[in-house]
Amino acid sequence: MGEITGAGLLAHVPTIVLPREVRLELNEGKEITLVTGLEQLRKDVFERDDYDTVVVLDSHWATTVEFVVTAQDRRAGLFTSEELPRGMCRMPYDYPGDPELAHNIASFAERHGTYITPIDDTYLPVYYATINLWKFLGEGLPDKRWVTIGVCQTGDMEDHLRLGRALADGIAATPGRRVLLIASGALSHSFWPLRELRDHEASDPAHIFTPEARAADEERIAWFKEGRHGQVLDTMEDFMRFKPEAKFHHYTMMAGALGERACTAKARQYGAYENSVGTGQAHLWFDRPAGGWTAPAASAAPAPAVQS
Repeated sequence: MGEITGAGLLAHVPTIVLPREVRLELNEGKEITLVTGLEQLRKDVFERDDYDTVVVLDSHWATTVEFVVTAQDRRAGLFTSEELPRGMCRMPYDYPGDPELAHNIASFAERHGTYITPIDDTYLPVYYATINLWKFLGEGLPDKRWVTIGVCQTGDMEDHLRLGRALADGIAATPGRRVLLIASGALSHSFWPLRELRDHEASDPAHIFTPEARAADEERIAWFKEGRHGQVLDTMEDFMRFKPEAKFHHYTMMAGALGERACTAKARQYGAYENSVGTGQAHLWFDRPAGGWTAPAASAAPAPAVQS
């Protein structure tokens, strides 16, 4: 039986993969703590041997008629971002996938009233919400598998919670699998207009788009540190006023896998809460509680594993 051994809400902003001298120039001569935070998280968590697979819940990958989970044996190539090709250009990546886990996750779609398809197409695009974090947390660790699941742009919060339930059951149905989850994305997500943007590139949260957005982000960070996932989920409608990235569904999927409102895992923060051209960014990590994750009430008993 597989298990989730840890989970994180992590920032993937393009700034983290820029050359150090460029980062310092943009940030008034100081390193951004989103970089040092990931470096410490790698040492504390990702360099350990108590996991074998990482599942990234990618806020940049938007599907339409179903959820899609990558099912390739291996993903390798050069990544250039269509959004910021000047800063993310021909970045090499090479990591094993996990077809068995992908098919097991998809096998629970009907049970949870949703639609999930595993895709093993070599030419399926990758996105920097996955690649940027792999560069920090996975590169140089060749035995760790990485799998990505996108958000569904036609799905609401309940749909993404259902994906999370299927994800948890798929992991449980995969013998011996030990998985880390990454909800890759921001908190509030409003950019400064182009003509003003370069005045707000420093990481100081004084540059967050509005004081109200900053307050909403900091309130939720405090709730996460207290293990109040139910409070985050119950106030999601209010949080939408501040345009969280991907409607915060990268987190919603993770919450669905960790027990939803019953989850009380407390976050520890890596680095500071920082600005990225108006958006709110933070790295928050949740260790597996001593008693295990609390299974959501809607979760069913695992079905037989599907072999790849």
